[in-house]
Amino acid sequence: MKKMSLAKKMLIAMVLGLACGIMFLMLRENLLANGNGELWNTINSWLFADISAAGNENAVGIVYIIGQIFVRLLQVVIVPMVFCSIALAIANMNDAKKLGRIAAKTLGSFLLTSALALALAGFVGYYIYKAGYFSGVDIASLNASTGTTGANPLKVLLDAFPVNITAAFSSNSSILAVVVCAVGVGLAMGFIPNKTQTFKKLLEEISDIVQVILSFIVHHLAPVGVFALLTRTFAAYGIDYLLPALTYVITTVVLLLLFLIFGYALVVLIVGKLNPIPFVKKIAKVAIFGFSTSSSAAALGLNQQTTVNELGASEDIASFVLPLGMTINMNGTAIMQVIAAIFIASVGGYELTIGSIFTITVLALVASVGTPAAPGAGAVILFTVLTGMGFANDPALMAYSLILAINRPIEMLVTSLNVVGDSVAAILVSKSEGTLDVAVYNTPEAKVEEVSEI
Repeated sequence: MKKMSLAKKMLIAMVLGLACGIMFLMLRENLLANGNGELWNTINSWLFADISAAGNENAVGIVYIIGQIFVRLLQVVIVPMVFCSIALAIANMNDAKKLGRIAAKTLGSFLLTSALALALAGFVGYYIYKAGYFSGVDIASLNASTGTTGANPLKVLLDAFPVNITAAFSSNSSILAVVVCAVGVGLAMGFIPNKTQTFKKLLEEISDIVQVILSFIVHHLAPVGVFALLTRTFAAYGIDYLLPALTYVITTVVLLLLFLIFGYALVVLIVGKLNPIPFVKKIAKVAIFGFSTSSSAAALGLNQQTTVNELGASEDIASFVLPLGMTINMNGTAIMQVIAAIFIASVGGYELTIGSIFTITVLALVASVGTPAAPGAGAVILFTVLTGMGFANDPALMAYSLILAINRPIEMLVTSLNVVGDSVAAILVSKSEGTLDVAVYNTPEAKVEEVSEI
């Protein structure tokens, strides 16, 4: 029997997960509407409850446990994968001018896609605001929330330089600090190559071990994990607060889908001068993976394998671009934050001009750079944008509470944009350096998977 490709497995898992999640969502709403809340609580306790939350000490949470084990298996290798890949990539670039050139091209690629995403969000968001579609939202039943304390977006620069290397390595939320440490180690190895052969060999062996683990998780456990995560997300997600902000949800989802499906393809076609169809077909499973896990960090391993083995990007360049993009290239997050900020300003009664929209886009760009590559982080960091704009009256804070309540499914789609954008940057940089394997890029996906899968 012909072996099913990973992309097809992921697609089937996503469709089944969405179908089961929506089925349980409808069951939940029906039971609650008919006074059978206790029955739903029992179902939720057995299948979907967060067993780590207070009050769920006796819950079973079977689907929740399966999904969390899958995510944790991915997260446990993030720090060693990022450190080893970047340190080795830089150590192998003996030419300092080449390293500087690649870094400049990488940042340029990030800025290009971010500028396009923000321009689209700003233009559409301003049109929706002027048309009055964000007005008249009923938020009377919500309690004001202060979210997180507003912080200077430039603090991300300080956080990138750890005072203790072990502290940076002990948390997945400090990935940018890990990147800086890896860059420093890679540069030092490049200056004394003859004295660091043993250490370099150790990093290569650790990297090989991580790749074997990732290949096993992705190719054998991913479909089950994706199904569990999607089913649980939609089953545990009510529609209590969805209808009052339906315009925000529809606007954001449509913009995210447009940029994901057409925006990146146009960048690959126009800037990279490549046929976008192979890219769209091969990167689809990475987008699905990011959608289900809602974590750019969790999707990094599959993204790197796909970008190198199936899209032909240079391994050294991808090993540098993808981990860096995971920490600072957040196109989807930026789009969501712009639309959310405009929505909140409208609900709060603030007057918006083209100049203020531009300020929102700049703040969203800076704030998205400091967004951890973890589920739900984008909506929390949104408070930085609101603080910078002064959107802090009670209606605005209530609208922010609404965003926090309904944003989980949107964050899933946001992650898809973030991870695909990193792959686009790696391809563009490889193409400009003449190291993109165009033959591999144009090879049908099934044939590539037979070679790359362990």
